[in-house]
Amino acid sequence: MKLTNKGRYAVMAMADLAANAKGGPISLSEISLRQNISLAYLEQIFLKLKNSGLVKSSRGSNGGYVLDRPASEIRLSSIIFAVDEEVRTLNCKKNSKRGCNNKSTKCITHNLWDQLDKHINGFFEKVKLHDLTKIV
Repeated sequence: MKLTNKGRYAVMAMADLAANAKGGPISLSEISLRQNISLAYLEQIFLKLKNSGLVKSSRGSNGGYVLDRPASEIRLSSIIFAVDEEVRTLNCKKNSKRGCNNKSTKCITHNLWDQLDKHINGFFEKVKLHDLTKIV
C-alpha cells in the first residue's frame, strides 16, 4: 500500500485549514510554516483542492483559502481523491482478466489484499475532516 506525500500533505493542510480558519481566509504561507510543507508544493495541492470544490480562495492582503463547505461534510477520501491519489493494496486491477502476477489467475493472497484495500478505503470514507480537528 502506498499513500504518497501528496495525499498525506493534502490531508494535513486541510486539517490545518479547518482548525485555524475561524478568523477568515488562511494563507498558504501560514499553512506551510505550521505544517513544514513546501509553499510551492502546497500551491499545486490547493489548485487541485480548489478545482474539486473543497476550498475557495480569495485575493488581496487578507486573502487565502477557506473550506468550501463545513469540515463535518468533507470526507478524507474526497481530499485524497481530489489530489489524484489512490490507496491500493493490490498490484492488479480488480476487474481485470489478468491476474496479480500477470497470469490468468489471481495470486494466492489476492483476497487478503482486496479485503485490506476495502478496509482502508472504507476508513477514509468514514472519517471526516472535522474528526481530525477534534484531535488537534
